[in-house]
Amino acid sequence: MYKAAIISKPQKPELASILPELMEWLKAHDYEPLLDPHSAAYLEANRSVQRNEMPREKPNLVIVLGGDGTLLAAARAFAHSPTPILGVNLGSLGFLTEVPLADLYSSLEAWCDNCASIEERDMMHVELRRRGSTIRHWDALNDVVVSKGAIARMADFSVEIDQQFVAALRADGIIVSTPTGSTAYNLAADGPIVMPSVNALVVTPICPHLLTVRPIVVPGDSTVMIHIEGVPNLTYLTVDGQEAVELQVDDQVLCCRSEQRVRLLRPRKNGLFNVLRSKLSWGER
Repeated sequence: MYKAAIISKPQKPELASILPELMEWLKAHDYEPLLDPHSAAYLEANRSVQRNEMPREKPNLVIVLGGDGTLLAAARAFAHSPTPILGVNLGSLGFLTEVPLADLYSSLEAWCDNCASIEERDMMHVELRRRGSTIRHWDALNDVVVSKGAIARMADFSVEIDQQFVAALRADGIIVSTPTGSTAYNLAADGPIVMPSVNALVVTPICPHLLTVRPIVVPGDSTVMIHIEGVPNLTYLTVDGQEAVELQVDDQVLCCRSEQRVRLLRPRKNGLFNVLRSKLSWGER
């Protein structure tokens, strides 16, 4: 029997009706469902598996029911696993979770019939260094953000790329994104859109105090180092918009391409530009 991991967005009442039908479909197709705690709660199931423990069960497929945030969490959990992820959009935008709920079962049929394509996306490895030691590390699919806290004062940063000094700047923060994450916070901060297939990283300042400071696209094998030189109050490092760590003066944030890649299940080739047009009305007059 095959296994299918199910990761669901919390506080989505419609899942109470969606999940029982999905469970029946999976069992009818010889799949054993593995439920994360959020999915199990909708079904009042007795057994659930924590997301970070799901890869140990070696599922054949991961089904994400939610928005892009839910998929990002699943991507980090399965960063060291070759298991493909099918993202079903129950959110408001859905850049990554492209499959609408109406296409859930046709997408699963395509997977069972070996007709679906697998799209691999680069991840970014991130290390937080303090007093010469790495105290935390992550693999991110979208981005990492260094940003100030609630007080309306800018922070001081310096940036190095491949051990070459780039600039010292005052800003509300800095975004380092993958091509996948270029359409997230990076885009809102006037950063460039980068095709997911491009081997690159994007460094984008958030509201810099100098008009000469602009986003920069660097080769994907570059190492970007952000040095925290001054903080107004609380300054945080945020990974994929979900995991946050408070920073201190002299902390360093290292970003480089990860050895891991995320495999996204695509029933059909939709294309980045189709997504931009349909989600953001990009290019329309």
